[in-house]
Amino acid sequence: MSQLADAAPPTPDERPGLLARLAAVPDPRGPRGRRHPLVFVLALATCAVLAGAKSLAAIAEWAADAPPTVLFRLGGTCRNPDTGPIAPTEATTRRVLQRVDGDALDAAIGAWLAERGRTADRTDASSRRAAVAVDGKTVRGAQRADGTQVHILAAMNSQGLVLAQREVDVKSNEITAFRPLLAPLDLADGVVTFDAMHTQVEHARFLVEDRHAHYIALVKGNHPTLHAQLKSLPWKNVPLMDKTRATSHGRDEIRRMKAATVTRLPFPHAEQAVQIIRRRRLVRTGKVTIERLYAVTSLTMQQATVPEIARRVREHRGIENKVHYVRDVTFAEDASRVRTGNAPRAMATLRNLAIGALRLTGCDNIAAGLRHHARDTNRPLTTLGIT
Repeated sequence: MSQLADAAPPTPDERPGLLARLAAVPDPRGPRGRRHPLVFVLALATCAVLAGAKSLAAIAEWAADAPPTVLFRLGGTCRNPDTGPIAPTEATTRRVLQRVDGDALDAAIGAWLAERGRTADRTDASSRRAAVAVDGKTVRGAQRADGTQVHILAAMNSQGLVLAQREVDVKSNEITAFRPLLAPLDLADGVVTFDAMHTQVEHARFLVEDRHAHYIALVKGNHPTLHAQLKSLPWKNVPLMDKTRATSHGRDEIRRMKAATVTRLPFPHAEQAVQIIRRRRLVRTGKVTIERLYAVTSLTMQQATVPEIARRVREHRGIENKVHYVRDVTFAEDASRVRTGNAPRAMATLRNLAIGALRLTGCDNIAAGLRHHARDTNRPLTTLGIT
């Protein structure tokens, strides 16, 4: 054990590649009748989605058009004597994605993205605390026969990489998925942001006491006593500490933030109270709305300035803009009719991987990145580091 503890960290060439990560996903199929290894089917689906495939049929079509050299590099073993490796049929791909272990697939892809993200962002790791934003999304097109919809909770870092994802049980809600989602992640000294639904006493204790992390939590009506106390603080006597302005999507928004150290807040490990005032004006109509929000954080004034807290609160919306919005608009996720078994979650996971892989290359225009990869079947493999 001491020899392992003293071992040097792996070099980039020693890191588990994507195929090695996918190989750790258990095969849900019986041993009889298997023509294609599970890792081969998953790798094909991954590359197809990175090339813009939005459906199971599109994945199968991309695989059918892939040259034998690409199929061989992805692990194809079923061979035609004349042409080489054979791609799986649409039915095979569909059955695999419907039955694959969603937790294992998310763990494999999340670990691959997290490892690449750490390598690509060394300066961020040394200069400031890592950021993790937690938010949920309903896959609206994936409505099952009983009327229920697939709802997924995800954790994203500041680079726009989804590090973890959990499907929320139809008989429960996001709250029960919070701890299982974050448990596998290294959160030490990081800052986790989440909306008011997750402003729970147990969540705060879990983050600070068990994971040695910090939090910034919005407070609304689900904590009436705490919300009333925050609202009644003498904010007029607190100086303005941060002001930002942004114009986008037809809205001109001004944000003002104040923060104060308050003792004995009725929330575990809360060190500061935060007030956020948003003034939004619709450019087209001139209509103005003013919203006052309150939050608590375990960060002290010595650990984080108010502008830094303000930045982290703004960046929390990144999980909506960088992941959920892209999956809806670019991949048409809410219009997808994939609804059987684990396939909706598996497709969401593959989309997360495609988005994250493109962001790691510096690509901000995901739609353009998908078109670029669609023009050459070798490009997805190069981006994913598959040699």
